[in-house]
Amino acid sequence: MRIAVAGSHGLIGSALAESLVGAGHDVLRLVRGPVTGDRQIRWDPETFGVPPGALDGVDAVVGLGGVGLGSRRWSGMVKQRLRDSRITPTGVLAEAVQQAGVPVFLSASATGFYGDTGEDAATEDSPVGRGFLADLTADWEAATAPAESARVVHLRTAPVLSGSGGLLGRLRPIYRLGLGGRIGDGSQFFSWITLADEIRAIGHLLDDAAVSGPVNLAAPQAVRYGDFSAHLARLVGRRDMLPVPARLARAVGGELVDELILTSSRVEPTVLTGRGFVFAHPTLSAALEYTRA
Repeated sequence: MRIAVAGSHGLIGSALAESLVGAGHDVLRLVRGPVTGDRQIRWDPETFGVPPGALDGVDAVVGLGGVGLGSRRWSGMVKQRLRDSRITPTGVLAEAVQQAGVPVFLSASATGFYGDTGEDAATEDSPVGRGFLADLTADWEAATAPAESARVVHLRTAPVLSGSGGLLGRLRPIYRLGLGGRIGDGSQFFSWITLADEIRAIGHLLDDAAVSGPVNLAAPQAVRYGDFSAHLARLVGRRDMLPVPARLARAVGGELVDELILTSSRVEPTVLTGRGFVFAHPTLSAALEYTRA
């Protein structure tokens, strides 16, 4: 297949492009900076979009990217950047997919769509939740509407666990210093997926012509955040420290902490498992061992 990937320099995008090339696919990278290779195409969603003819003969487009959700406290300006870096590029890609007649469009999304699920499990049929992340994700998915002739898949991805970068890249140094501990009472659910399973799942969805719409990319066994914190502490050879009270965490991190950490996220990958996908790292212990390698 000839596959165009936008966001190919990020954690997921770079690993995906490498995997697709290794599997024998012809991969075109949509880049915003200077073109440095013959399999790259420069685009700019804020100005000229995708160049005419750039997607001719392309079998699938995978749209990834967006400013990191946990990079800084959510001021009004940061929240607008989070929206602009996702919704505008997705809409531009969707229009280009439609104009070029690309048959498949896989577009990044997030499990934040469901908001706080409490003790309940969220499947792809669950309604949109409440809060900034839920609103953002719903609008992000709606931006794919122009690609009405394509098979569109919304990749509702949970926090990605990797040996380098991502969530663990931010948490490991804190825990190694002995400063890590659960936030709040630790009873909130935490959903996740390893980078390896994320890439395998995207490959599965590129091949499975029967799947469209939202797909949860999350391991089948969500854990309590307190258990996640304890596992991570053991991974780096430290004790799980005293918990940070929710009130203090909110005072320091504001809405970001409230929605990314204190919110309960119990997400089930119903579509993936129903289509025969088998996770390489279905449990947290297996996932953290994978990130150690």
